[in-house]
Amino acid sequence: MSKDTVNVSRREFLLGSAALGAGFSLGLYLPTNVSAAVAGASSADTAAVPEVNAWVVIKPDDTVVIRIARSEMGQGTLTGLAQLVAEELECDWGKVTTEYPTPGENRARGRIWGSFSTGGSQGIRGSHSYVRKGGAVAREMLIEAAAEAWDVPRTECSVAAGIITHEPTGRTVSYGEVAAAAAELFPPEQVTLKDPKDWKLIGQPVKRLDTADKLTGRQVFGADLKLPGMLNAAIRACPTFGGRVKRFDAARVSGMPGVQAVVKVGDDAVAVVAETWWQAKSALDALPIEWDRGANNEVSSASISATLDEGLTAEEALVGNQKGDARAALKRADRIVEATYAYPYQNHATMEPMNATALWTSERCEVWCPTQNGEAALEAAAEASGLDISRCDVHKIHLGGGFGRRGAFHDFVTQAVLIAKQLPGTPVKLLWTREEDMQHGHYHPITKCRLTGGLDQDGNLNSLHVRISGQSILAAVNPAWMTNGVDTFVFQGMLPDGDHEISYTVHDLLVDHAMRNPPVPPGFWRGVNVNQNAIYMECFMDELAHAAGQDPLAFRRRLMTNHPKSLAVLNAVASKAGWDEPAPAGIHRGLAVCKAFASHVAACAEVSVDDRGRLKVHRIVAATDPGYAVNPQQIEAQVEGSFVYGLSALLYGECTIKRGAVQQRNFNDYPSMLISEMPEVEVMVMPSGGFWGGIGEPTIAVAAPAVLNAIFAATGKRVREFPLKNVDLRAGS
Repeated sequence: MSKDTVNVSRREFLLGSAALGAGFSLGLYLPTNVSAAVAGASSADTAAVPEVNAWVVIKPDDTVVIRIARSEMGQGTLTGLAQLVAEELECDWGKVTTEYPTPGENRARGRIWGSFSTGGSQGIRGSHSYVRKGGAVAREMLIEAAAEAWDVPRTECSVAAGIITHEPTGRTVSYGEVAAAAAELFPPEQVTLKDPKDWKLIGQPVKRLDTADKLTGRQVFGADLKLPGMLNAAIRACPTFGGRVKRFDAARVSGMPGVQAVVKVGDDAVAVVAETWWQAKSALDALPIEWDRGANNEVSSASISATLDEGLTAEEALVGNQKGDARAALKRADRIVEATYAYPYQNHATMEPMNATALWTSERCEVWCPTQNGEAALEAAAEASGLDISRCDVHKIHLGGGFGRRGAFHDFVTQAVLIAKQLPGTPVKLLWTREEDMQHGHYHPITKCRLTGGLDQDGNLNSLHVRISGQSILAAVNPAWMTNGVDTFVFQGMLPDGDHEISYTVHDLLVDHAMRNPPVPPGFWRGVNVNQNAIYMECFMDELAHAAGQDPLAFRRRLMTNHPKSLAVLNAVASKAGWDEPAPAGIHRGLAVCKAFASHVAACAEVSVDDRGRLKVHRIVAATDPGYAVNPQQIEAQVEGSFVYGLSALLYGECTIKRGAVQQRNFNDYPSMLISEMPEVEVMVMPSGGFWGGIGEPTIAVAAPAVLNAIFAATGKRVREFPLKNVDLRAGS
């Protein structure tokens, strides 16, 4: 791949007029709306553009502070983005540190940092271009400052690990020593980004920047935050979705130890504020509350299931992928294979429950919270505060788990501000109980899927109809993102092209969606819809292969000749797992492959099922091609972690509904995998170059169908409803 040459001008990169102390700060990215405004200005207007905060700050002691707009929630984005900047900057990695800017500051400075949202595996692949460019610009300005100080040509200077060297004389100077002079220079008109073959830091398994603080306990999460004079709040909302508070008796708990206030929060919740959180929770547990459960009181899992069943056969549906005439082709098929699958509601179940700390006065509102989207949190805070957004700000904190829950929805921020508003000038930390977190989430959407495939007399799949019936996340979260009423997110892993392209070529294909939206709120959940879609598609591919009397790998290969990158990862896992060799006694294998978030991923699982129906997942071989691999060690950790999350969902994840409320309350009835249940995971990172794919979400999708296909190989039983805790896996049962 050739080097990238990037045009850079004063209008595209704004330089801070002064350093921090004697240091150097550089604004690396100017979004389109600001670029356009500056480009149309006169030189006098340009000079008047306010100073922007920097992405990169170089201090006199050579410390490099890289400001990260994206959120760190355990996935390693913070370290990966810093690697991208440091690669082009040519600084000393051992002197790199990071910090978060605030979304309020971002707005005030013309959105210099771009997006503060972290989801959809966009943390690195959505940022790599402009942060690399910024590192390159900073490098060139620092070298130019040294060259001017020595009165030598720039071409005679080089840099490594933050030390600039004049090659003919051997003179050296550090970045910190020339930072102030560099701050006075104009940025170069062009910068050339490194060719990937010349990368020294990108592609290396460097240690994460946040590990030490986590190990020593210095890392502060939202639940840990303490502010002077802070009070603590516990909250309870109406169990039924859409219900309201009818009345409560504050007098019954007002005299309890530490209690400072009992307040209504919005229309549907009550909070107790006390000196300590346990005092607040204890008082809340004793508080008599009467609820108006509203119109959803009769909604149940059974009624929702019936609604989805109707959608499976409905005449009207929204088309996500269509090629040829699948319905007509199915009528001509020599053999029809049909199966119906169902996937339940699931909770994010982050280890750190929802929380936020708010300080409100009539002049200003500030919030400290773990969030995947600082801008969305800021908007929620401003709306709840009743103040102009310019008088509000949000301070991001590392997340104790996100998985999508802390992205689009900031109900916990709204609640914290509404509580703090009733105690002006006093910081209040709101921390949900696990039960509140379990019963008031925004859940992985519930869907069912009927798949109908047509085989010819030679066992070739020539026609396929995939009907999905169930919820649309976008209809609930952001209808403006829909295309002519179609939620394309529903079809992840099944689309005709793009980041979520189907991995197979079928002559006549129809994938459609009967949208049915029960009143249980859906939300983005790690991997989103590719989780169930991969199960539907990959398990059905095994069913088709079995019906055709073919090996599952060979059957897939015949349909994947137009999808070479997906085929490559599938072949890799099959080879490493020994697909063509006999498995050890009692061990059975299953495969799965998909493309999601622009990455190509595959898995081969090895399982056993004993005579009592007890499942043991022994090993999963995984392969991922994300295009470029910034930090292979982090990718391996992400794959392993995604399998914990995906297999927990497969084994145990289910939220059931009664009287319009989630029945599960804690980890006793919504468990996660135990360490003893975790299989050995072997990860192959196969970056083929030329594109930037996601890491955190794609691989979660292939673990479950690979295990399910291995279960069929072990027992002859197809499992089509989940979780497995509800299924008798004994052969012949």
